[in-house]
Amino acid sequence: MNILIDGLNFPEGPAFDQQGNIWLVEKESGNLIHYRNGQYKRIPVDGHPNGIAIASDQTIWFCDAQHNSIRCYDPINNSCKTIANQLNGRPLKMPNDLCFDTVGNLLFTCPGSELTDGTGYICCLKTDGSLHNIHQNMYYPNGLAFAPKSSTLFVAETGSKWIWKMQWNSAKCQIDSIEKFVAAGGQVGPDGIAFDEDGNLLIALYGSQQVLILSQTGEVLERIQTVGTNPTNCAIAPSGTMGLIVTEAEKGQLLQLNYTKKGIL
Repeated sequence: MNILIDGLNFPEGPAFDQQGNIWLVEKESGNLIHYRNGQYKRIPVDGHPNGIAIASDQTIWFCDAQHNSIRCYDPINNSCKTIANQLNGRPLKMPNDLCFDTVGNLLFTCPGSELTDGTGYICCLKTDGSLHNIHQNMYYPNGLAFAPKSSTLFVAETGSKWIWKMQWNSAKCQIDSIEKFVAAGGQVGPDGIAFDEDGNLLIALYGSQQVLILSQTGEVLERIQTVGTNPTNCAIAPSGTMGLIVTEAEKGQLLQLNYTKKGIL
């Protein structure tokens, strides 16, 4: 295990761009962070930035739980703008994590602040700019990710400790089916999730000091231990050269762990 960055104030949301750079957030300090070849820089954006998704044009999209918004940072001109902050005239419910589907629609979770609050939901920001609630009545919906080359969406529900499996219809922007995939368990529950190239699902188990690795059928393949108790999210290098990248909130670290499979962009 290597510590790439230490002394972070609640790191979250690591993601690789097409050049192999790592982007993450420092939630409690209001920063995006750009990491490459042992060097990193903080980019102040205010608020409480949380999950990250990188668009095809390489802009950095992120949730802001303090400003109840979806925001976008352009690294070319160093500018940041708010994309969405209301649903049906009401503030978004503390957006947490986000991902793009294959046609560019943005899906994101809105859990609120309490694990026992059963009014969390998932939104879709369509490519035409319209915003829709696509699934509701969840107990802290958190990390979400698409399986490789698939329209199958997986969502971590921290409050219930379940991972949900949903069939996403990108043409109609709706969920066609939903089922429970696996009970991830953990002291607090599943947080961020990511897939490797073989379709194995990696789950940061917040409060449990580990990243859980599941097969496509939900079988436990491995449990990778972290030093700190609170891994928040993970990403796998698409190049296969950096292994598994994990953000850990108790120690405030960006970690590099051994992992032989490649990730997906």
